[in-house]
Amino acid sequence: MLLEEIIKPNGVLCNASARSKKHCLEILSELLIRTNPDIASENIFECLNERERLGCTGLDKGAAFPHCRVKGLKVSNAALIKLSEPVDFDAADGEPVDLVFGMIVPLKLDENDYADIKMVTRILADEGLRARLRSMNTSSELYEALLNGSALVTSDQLRTAQGS
Repeated sequence: MLLEEIIKPNGVLCNASARSKKHCLEILSELLIRTNPDIASENIFECLNERERLGCTGLDKGAAFPHCRVKGLKVSNAALIKLSEPVDFDAADGEPVDLVFGMIVPLKLDENDYADIKMVTRILADEGLRARLRSMNTSSELYEALLNGSALVTSDQLRTAQGS
């Protein structure tokens, strides 16, 4: 699936202020209901917290990928937060997190959902894209940088896989 099919402009927030990892997950829950108004943000928050208890979703180098399965959801949905100040996310490298890409997926995952998760982890692993995202100052700039950068990351990885 294309990234713009799972994340919409109203699911991106630039320069958000979060006091903690928990507060960051609360903000993320509010963003994720914008395109899923039938699901309560409290339900998403609870699911994200449960997932965090299973293992930290910090990906190192200041990025995190909190994600969870949500009952009643039919398609994957995502949100991106760029924090004005990093927060401790219990990442393995010990670095605080300032880029948080959240994702909710249906309870029963299909191959598209797994592909979406894999795509997001590849995107967040790209050092150049993380730097571009960090340099953005508005939510609309952040959204455009994410989409443009993800297209470059995905096409570069496709060329590498094909041996070009």
